Amino acid sequence: MNTDYAQLNLDLAVLINGFEKDQANLIANLSNAAALLWQNLPDINWAGFYLVHGDELILGPFQGKPACREIAKGRGVCGTAWEKDETQLVADVHAFPGHIACDEDSRSEIVIPIHQNGSVIGVLDIDSPVEGRFHEWDHIGLMGFVQIIEETL
Repeated sequence: MNTDYAQLNLDLAVLINGFEKDQANLIANLSNAAALLWQNLPDINWAGFYLVHGDELILGPFQGKPACREIAKGRGVCGTAWEKDETQLVADVHAFPGHIACDEDSRSEIVIPIHQNGSVIGVLDIDSPVEGRFHEWDHIGLMGFVQIIEETL
């Protein structure tokens, strides 16, 4: 089952646009974004955000089981996406060098960097218990999702 990313992204824009740009609204917007993903993406077990703080990613708003609180730059899928500033689409997380197993049920993952003024300020992270769950159409649709978030920063 493919996700209707056009509708998902429209729903996100309606939820988060039109508010003042400040830290409190960033957290509120990311919280709603995580909930929207959780409700609309099939076969996932975690959806949320990590935010850059110094030389670490710190856990932000999410839906799913408790997660790792901090991730070093270059470590795991999230830290690699941040360090390389590129999406990581991982079909089998157990084959990814240095994978951090926050949830042993996760089998695949997609992580997309979020930018503000040309710098990575966080990542969108989505995990699935299904190996090979994420595809290029997910990448394209979720890039649009992230772009909507970036436009509110």
